[in-house]
Amino acid sequence: MACALVGATLFAGCATYSPLPLGDGQGAQDVLHLSVNVADMPLPALREHRFDLSTGLDSTDVAILAVANNPDLRTQRDQLGIARAQVFEAGLLPDPQISAGKDFLAHRQPGFTSAYNLGISEDITSLLLRSTRKAVAKGQAEQVNLDLLWAEWQTVAQSRLLFNQVMSLRTQYTQLAAEQSALAQVDVDVRKALQQGNLTYDSASAGLNAYADASKRLSDCTIQLHQAEHDLRVLLGLAPNAPLDLIGEPYVTSATSEQVQQALDDLPRRRPDLLALQAGYKAQEDTLRGAIRAQFPAITLGVDRQRDTSDVLTNGFTLGLTLPLFDRNRGNIAIEKATRQQLKDDYEGRVLTTRNDIQQLMADKETLRRQRDLLEASSKRLDEARRAADVAWQKGLLDWPTYLSIRSNALSADMDFIAARDQQSQQAIALETLLGSTELQTPNATASTP
Repeated sequence: MACALVGATLFAGCATYSPLPLGDGQGAQDVLHLSVNVADMPLPALREHRFDLSTGLDSTDVAILAVANNPDLRTQRDQLGIARAQVFEAGLLPDPQISAGKDFLAHRQPGFTSAYNLGISEDITSLLLRSTRKAVAKGQAEQVNLDLLWAEWQTVAQSRLLFNQVMSLRTQYTQLAAEQSALAQVDVDVRKALQQGNLTYDSASAGLNAYADASKRLSDCTIQLHQAEHDLRVLLGLAPNAPLDLIGEPYVTSATSEQVQQALDDLPRRRPDLLALQAGYKAQEDTLRGAIRAQFPAITLGVDRQRDTSDVLTNGFTLGLTLPLFDRNRGNIAIEKATRQQLKDDYEGRVLTTRNDIQQLMADKETLRRQRDLLEASSKRLDEARRAADVAWQKGLLDWPTYLSIRSNALSADMDFIAARDQQSQQAIALETLLGSTELQTPNATASTP
């Protein structure tokens, strides 16, 4: 009866298997089918945003969806689940070991009986190292958690970059399509004049090249737009044909020198990747402590009960010691020391690289601003010239080579301004991410708080 109760108790806590079928990897067909708990977002600006997809996706909506539905982040959250399970495993007490044996008489003899022995033992060394194992596992889990937070921050930055890129390429596509349409009639007129012998190929080359150049630019822009939309869908975990109804202005952020300096001073205390490296270093310190403790003799303690063949019962104990003569765990200690040094150098190198990257971005900031202002002013002037040229062309007051030259210069200025604006935006988003700062954000016009 007692054996049955012990067996029932042991098997009652056993885990059972349940299948987990693989998915089909289709992705969400429409963002409206997705639900997001905004309170779980990693940044205050995301948690305070009014999340409503019925009117379209602004840059903050895209960032929220990216954090919630990105496939790579889901995998990292699974890794966090594994790390937390390892913390649980590290805290479990080692199971005791039971031993039993019985010796039978080869021949029956009066006054003698079969001998047996029963014993139970426990690994004392494992108990002594339990606190170290728990500390290591907790530190590693904290590192995984902080790495996940850093990945979420980077995903937010990537979503903002892709949002801006798609919006910019759509603007370029509209302008290039309009340019191609405007030049289509000129191309027809030039080809007709060639056929009638009113123009030579030398004099008509500018007209023929203008339409061809606009068409090529439009084709290149279309390919880039398809790639950017593809990258954004992948980031959001959407199906290839899911619509991307993007609205609002591109994401804009700016930082003053004072804000940057404050963020630099607090950098090791706010950047998740640096905090993750600190947690990993602390876990390695605990691992080294455990390796040093493990150099002492391993101890196993047990109690037993025996009966010999003369029917004499004895109670006793067993004590097992590992003699630290040769190994003494010196190899593992040397490995853990070298690993600690590597983590130390990795952390210090990451901080140094980050500080240099931030200084470079700050040095480029003013140059990019001046470049954008100059290109914006040039673009506006040439746009006015193009509008005036359109009027003159329609009235027959302007020859077509001059007209095409003005249009070409205006289009190039527009594209240069868009490129400069995009580069400035990319630099600003990169700076915000490197600083690990959430106070530097300039809210979009489409964002609102409840």
